[in-house]
Formats: sequence, C-alpha cells, structure tokens
Amino acid sequence: MEKLEALKISSMRPRTNILDRPLAKGKTEVSQSIVALLFSEIVQYCQSRVYTVPELQTKLHEMGQDVGTRVIDIYFVRERSSKRETKLTQMLLFVKTTLWKNLFGKEAEKLEHANEDERTYYIIEKDPLVNAFISVPKDKGSLNCANFTAGIVEAVLTHCGFPCKVTAHWHKGTTYMVKFEDYVIARDKQLEDK
Repeated sequence: MEKLEALKISSMRPRTNILDRPLAKGKTEVSQSIVALLFSEIVQYCQSRVYTVPELQTKLHEMGQDVGTRVIDIYFVRERSSKRETKLTQMLLFVKTTLWKNLFGKEAEKLEHANEDERTYYIIEKDPLVNAFISVPKDKGSLNCANFTAGIVEAVLTHCGFPCKVTAHWHKGTTYMVKFEDYVIARDKQLEDK
C-alpha cells in the first residue's frame, strides 16, 4: 500500500528537465578550458572532412548555423514568450548584447552601419573566444575560426525574419559583416514610417 501511495505522489509531481529551466536560472559560467577543448574538437572534426581553408571555414559556418538555429529557438521560447524583434536596429542590438552575453559572457565591442551600403552592418569583436585558443599553422594562415560565430549570427537573424549573409573577416580583431536582403531594409523603412 505504501508503495502505491509513493508511486501516486511521485507521478503527481511535475518532472522538470534541464531543457525546461529558464536560461537565466542556474549556473551561467562555463569553464573556458572546456569551451576551448570542445571547440578545438569541432575544428579538428571539420578539418578532417575538408581539403582547403575556404572549405574548412564553410564547414565551421554551417556548424555555427546549426547552433544558431537551436539557440534562438531556446531563447525565445524560454525567455521572451516567443516575442521577437520586428525592427532591424533592435534585432541587431539584441544580437550584439543579449545573444553575445549568453554565448560568450560579454557583449560584442561595436555595432556599425556601413557608410556606402545601407544593407551592410558590422559587428566587431576584438578577441573572439573561438579564436583565443586556436593556433593556426602557417599553411592555413588565412583561417578565421570565427566563421563558426558568423554562422550562429546568420542563423539567428535569418530565423528571426531578417535574412542575411554573415562572414567573418580579420579587421580590428574580427569583424562580422552582416549583409541583409534588399526587402529587409525596405520593410524596416516602412515600419519606421508608421
């Protein structure tokens, strides 16, 4: 009889799983050495499946897109009750601040708008965590592992309704060039006029 009562009580309590807990709750710091080890394994995995540096950067970008898709779904479902930004500037600020803090523990240094092209924005990060513990051989000197982060940003923006292409470049540390589709800019201008 006691076993039956215990079984009833335990089945009445809702079970919480780690995926149901809010991101803001719990331990928010992760050991940098663990992140470095995991990311170096990702780079080695990608490197074993490609032959050139551009192919490696593309593979890292694709893996980053998978991460970005999952991160944005988790964030908006858990933290924001599925409410997403509708204005481009607000979405870019969300990426620069909130997303960067959740992923890397700090904000990106700068967000800039290109003078010559209204579709292009730059997110500047002086020392990306993904490049911090990677030693690049001389034969792969142009490798920028921040293409992984570029993939994350591209997936986040695209899945939030701001289709774009994001690339990582060596400039002022690492600069992520975000180039939006034409209709994203036109739609944003219409929203501002209302």
